[in-house]
Amino acid sequence: MSLTLRVLAPDQSVFDGTAEEVILPSTSGQVGILPGHVTMLAALDTGVMRLRSGGAWSTIALMGGFAEVEADEVTVLVNGAELGSSIDAAAAEAAFEAAQSAAAAFEGQATSANKVKALQALATARARFQATKAG
Repeated sequence: MSLTLRVLAPDQSVFDGTAEEVILPSTSGQVGILPGHVTMLAALDTGVMRLRSGGAWSTIALMGGFAEVEADEVTVLVNGAELGSSIDAAAAEAAFEAAQSAAAAFEGQATSANKVKALQALATARARFQATKAG
C-alpha cells in the first residue's frame, strides 16, 4: 500500500506522486504518516518533510502551511517549498550561517519586527540547509 502525496505551494506543484511514508514538521512536533492513517488536519511549521518513495528517502523544505490526510491521500498546502535535491548545499549552508549571525544580533533584545524577520529568515535557512541532507 502507498499514499498519494501532493505538495502544493502558491506558485507551483512541488511534488505529485506516491510515497510509502511521510514525516511532516507539524507545529506540535514531527508527525509520521503511513497508509491507513486516520483522517487528520495539521498545521505545519517551517521545516523539513521527509518522504520514502520506492524505498529511498528524499526531503522537501517547507515554509509553513497545512496538511490534510484522508483515505491514504496526503495534501500539503504550504507558503513555499523546495525539493532538497534542487537546493545548492553550499549556498544553503552559507545562507544558514549568515541567518544565524543576523539572529544572534537580536539575542536578549525585546521582540521587534526586525527580530521576528531575522528569526523567520533563520528558520527558512535552517530548513533549506537541512533539506540538502537527504534521508
